[in-house]
Amino acid sequence: MTRPRIVIVGAGFGGLSAAVGLAGADADVTVVDRRNYHLFQPLLYQVATAGLSPAQIASPIRAILRRAGNVRVVLGKVGGIDKDQRVVKVDDRPGLAYDHLILATGARHAYFGRDDWEAVAPGLKTIDDATGIRRRILTAFEQAEAAEQPDTRRRYLTFVVIGGGPTGVEMAGAIAELAHAALRHDFRSIDPREALIVLVEAGPRLLTSFPEALSTAARDSLERLHVEVRLGAPVSACDADGVTIGEQRLDAATIVWAAGVAASPAARWLGVEADRVGRVKVGPDLSLPGHPEIFVIGDTAHVADAAGQPLPGLAPVAKQQGAYVARLLRSKLAGRRALPPFRYRSYGTMATIGRRAAVADFGWVRFDGTVAWLLWGAVHISFLIGFRNRLVVILDWLWSYVTFQSGARLITGPSN
Repeated sequence: MTRPRIVIVGAGFGGLSAAVGLAGADADVTVVDRRNYHLFQPLLYQVATAGLSPAQIASPIRAILRRAGNVRVVLGKVGGIDKDQRVVKVDDRPGLAYDHLILATGARHAYFGRDDWEAVAPGLKTIDDATGIRRRILTAFEQAEAAEQPDTRRRYLTFVVIGGGPTGVEMAGAIAELAHAALRHDFRSIDPREALIVLVEAGPRLLTSFPEALSTAARDSLERLHVEVRLGAPVSACDADGVTIGEQRLDAATIVWAAGVAASPAARWLGVEADRVGRVKVGPDLSLPGHPEIFVIGDTAHVADAAGQPLPGLAPVAKQQGAYVARLLRSKLAGRRALPPFRYRSYGTMATIGRRAAVADFGWVRFDGTVAWLLWGAVHISFLIGFRNRLVVILDWLWSYVTFQSGARLITGPSN
C-alpha cells in the first residue's frame, strides 16, 4: 500500500517546523516553495540597512532537510487548490496529490487600498525587498553627495518610514545608526548626520502591542538617535517626490512601508471566507472546518487566543503551530488518540531600536535598554539556522559594535 502523502506549502517558520517534525514519519512529505531558501525575516531590516548580507539570514531548504529521507522539496509557485480532488496546482506541472495538506504561505504587504504606493514605498518581506531598500538608501546618500542645490540635497537626505510597529521602529533606528555612525566619515560634500529620518505612525503611540511604558521608552530611544517621531497623523498621499502627513507635505527620496500586512491568497485558493486581512479561520486543531485533512498555520491562519483576539504574526506562533500539526499528523498516522486543541505559549515579545536600545515584555517582567538589547540579540542568534550563520552574524555584530562600521554597504541590482 502507498504511504500517506503530506504536502506542505511554504517553507517559512511554520512550514519548515512542520517538515522537521514530520522527518522520519511513515509518510511521504513534499515541501513546496517558490524560493529555494528559508529566510529569517526578523533580521531582514539589517540587510535593508547594510548591517548584514542576505546569505547570513537565509539557508537552502534542501540543505536544512537533507537528512529527512521521507521529505522532498519542490521549487514552484502554487496557483490554486482543488479540495475535491485533493490536488495542489503548482505552475504548469501536473498537480501534487495529497492526503493531508498544510498551508503555511505567510503574509504580504497591505496598502489599505492604495496599492499604487507600493512602487514608491516598498515593504520588507523578502530578500529582494531588503536589497532593493538597501539600494534606495545608499543611492540616496550618493545622490545627495552629487547634488548642487540645497533643496535637492535635503530631499535625498530625508528618509520616511511609515508604520510604528516593530519593523518600522527597527528600520528607523537602523537608518539613523547608518547615517550617524557607519557613513559619518565616508563623504566629502555632505555630512550624513544631517539626514532627517521620520517615523510616521497614525496611532497615538508606537509599538501598540507593548505596554505603554515600553512604547514611551522606544520613542525616547529613537529620539536620542535623532529620529523624528510623528504620531496621530496618517499618511494621506505618497509619491516619488515625498509624502503628505496629515496636511503637511514632506519631500523625501526614500520611503519605506512598514504599516500593514495581509495574508497570502490561501483563502481564495480554498474558496472560504477570510477575515479582514485575508487570514483563514481554522478550528481548534488548526484544520479547515469541514476539511480535517487541510491545516492552515502561521500568518495565513486566524487563530484566537484565550481573550478572543487573533494570535500575532510572530515567528514563535508559526513555529509552535507547525510543530503541533506535525505531532497531530504523527498521532493520526500511528492510530493514537487525537491531541488536545492547539494552545500558543507566549514567551514574550521584543523589539530593538538601535545600539544598546531595545524593549522586552515577558508579561511578568518588562524592561528596556542594554539588557533588553543583549537578550534580543541572543534570542535572534539562537533562532538562526546553522552554526555558520550564527557565528558569522555574531562576528559581524561584534565588529560593527566595536568599529561603528557596517560591512554590507553594497549598491546592487537595477537602478530605481
